[in-house]
Amino acid sequence: MENLWAPWRIEYIQRATKNGCILCQKPRENNDEANFILYRGQHNFIILNAFPYNPGHLMVTPYRHIANLQDLSDAEAKELFDIIKKSLELLKEVMKPTGFNIGLNMGKVAGAGIAKHLHTHIVPRWQGDTNFMPVLSDTKVIPEALSGTYKKLRTKLEQKSEL
Repeated sequence: MENLWAPWRIEYIQRATKNGCILCQKPRENNDEANFILYRGQHNFIILNAFPYNPGHLMVTPYRHIANLQDLSDAEAKELFDIIKKSLELLKEVMKPTGFNIGLNMGKVAGAGIAKHLHTHIVPRWQGDTNFMPVLSDTKVIPEALSGTYKKLRTKLEQKSEL
C-alpha cells in the first residue's frame, strides 16, 4: 500500500487525543462553522466527518458521552432518528445522492474510531462514486472541501424553518 502525504492531519489527530473526546469537545466550543457542526437539536447534533468517505458524510451524535445505543434515553433515541431522517432529506436536496450508507459502529472491534461516544454515520453514495485511486493505490479522492460542503448544507438548513 502506498502512503498519501497529508501533514495537515497530524494537528487534528494530536488535538483530538490531547483534549479528550472530540464529539464532546466540539459542541462546547460554540464555533459551529469552524467545527463543521451543521445543526444542534436538544439531545443530538449533526457534524460533518472530518475524514469523510464521500462529500456530505455526516455524523449524528448525542451530546451525552455514551458508547451504546441501548443507553440512549427515549427522548435522545427519538430525536436521533428524527435527525437522521431529516439529514437524509437535506442531503438528497443539496447533494443529490442516489443512495446512502447509514451505520453505527459500537466498540473498537466493530470499527468505531471514537468507541466511547456513540455516533451514526450517514454517507451519501452516487452511482460510480468510486474511481481507480482506491483500487490501485488505496487512496480515496474527496472532490470537495469540507468548508464547501458545510456552506451548501448550512445555507439550505437556514432557508428551512426547521430541520
